[in-house]
Amino acid sequence: MEQKHALLQRLGLFTAVTVVVGSMIGSGIFKKSTVMSAELGAPGILLAIWLIAGLVSLIGALTNAEVAGILPRAGGQYVYFREMYGRFFAYLYGWSTFSVIQTASIAAIAYVFSGYLEYFFPAPHLSPDWEAWGFSIKWGEQVLLDCYPLKDIGLKMMTIILIMFLSTVNYFGVVFGGIVQGSFTVLKNAAIAFIVIIALASGVGSAENFSPFINSSFDFPSGSLLGAVILALSGAFWAYDGWNNITYLGAEVKEPQRNIPKAMMFGMGFVIVVYMLINLAYLYVLPVDEMKDSSFLASDVMQRVVGNWGGAFVAIAVMVSTFGTTNGTILVSARVYYAMARDGLFFKKLEDVHHKYRTPGVSLLIQGLWASAITMTGSFDQLTDMLIFVSWIFYGLGAYGVFVLRKKMPNAERPYKAFGYPVLPIVFVLFSAFFVGFSVWYNVRNAVFGLILVVIGIPLYFWFRKKQKPITD
Repeated sequence: MEQKHALLQRLGLFTAVTVVVGSMIGSGIFKKSTVMSAELGAPGILLAIWLIAGLVSLIGALTNAEVAGILPRAGGQYVYFREMYGRFFAYLYGWSTFSVIQTASIAAIAYVFSGYLEYFFPAPHLSPDWEAWGFSIKWGEQVLLDCYPLKDIGLKMMTIILIMFLSTVNYFGVVFGGIVQGSFTVLKNAAIAFIVIIALASGVGSAENFSPFINSSFDFPSGSLLGAVILALSGAFWAYDGWNNITYLGAEVKEPQRNIPKAMMFGMGFVIVVYMLINLAYLYVLPVDEMKDSSFLASDVMQRVVGNWGGAFVAIAVMVSTFGTTNGTILVSARVYYAMARDGLFFKKLEDVHHKYRTPGVSLLIQGLWASAITMTGSFDQLTDMLIFVSWIFYGLGAYGVFVLRKKMPNAERPYKAFGYPVLPIVFVLFSAFFVGFSVWYNVRNAVFGLILVVIGIPLYFWFRKKQKPITD
């Protein structure tokens, strides 16, 4: 009976690193610098925000790597929270992952793929009257969600096809899904390297675009430098998000106690370098004043450098990037629901492992269906900002859990210990609290909606408890 629900260790260190890198490098680096430049108004602050967000995320990865070495099990962060704070809090994390954090990520990234696919194959549209049909969810005067399910219906259908296709790919085996992930991670980074090299080596750009490095006279749209920094960090954190995805595959990585911490560190360090280089390339070719008005930043940069074919090249590069990231997110996230079902805290069928392919097939399909439903809402920018808010609540609590486990499991084998303990983990916890608190202040709409999605899962917890069974690991 246990064999029916067992996953197999088949992924090596290289594939684990590609999961980390591929889960982060997706659509964010091609889209967020435009919005961030409009908020910040200066190349120096823009580059500083990308670096700060990367270093903070690296500290989080280095801290979480200790826990990953102690508890290398399917479900990753969900299992960590169960050991740190108990089953209720673990359930809240798992429910949040299903209801919005990971499924909204899948929907948003896949939608960007479809948007760039339209560069070559325009999607069909309905009449304006049909596409304008929708509704709003309000709390008092505050609009929490605008939902227009028929708007851009062609793009949404293409997005759903991609989500279900990649869910099916991962249904047929973790090695198959890992090969897809590794291949597209290599391709996307080759494309980014090409963009960086061509942009920096061209005579089109100018070092004068970096001046003034800090614009002291800039009128911040948010009303203050602090507000601009918080909003910009939210965008950068979206681009860096996914650094902990490899932990969900804890039961399927070879030598997980050593390879998962290594993958998190190597992957995170690599992505920081990539993001800094491509932003330098953007700024070298386009000044901040032009960046903020760009709808397709990387395309505009390449078009300025090499002409019209640059737009087509970037469209292909973004499609490769988002295809790989969508695959990586689908690959890892279903393991959370699998782990929850094994604990009796989610629908029992989701713990089933396919007898031939050894994958949590039902979890993959249910995840794909829910991500497809989220796709139909069409509120992708709101969902990405909101899921970052919710994610950082759990990131902070996860880092604090290192201190909890040092007391609860003092004799556990720790192949890797948190770098800079206890100072850096404390810094990460305090930063998380600061970021979440000010996100509520400057973006109350997304904070309230995110918390509602977390809270509505609580009644289900008590329903699942009635059918509870003993935990098996």
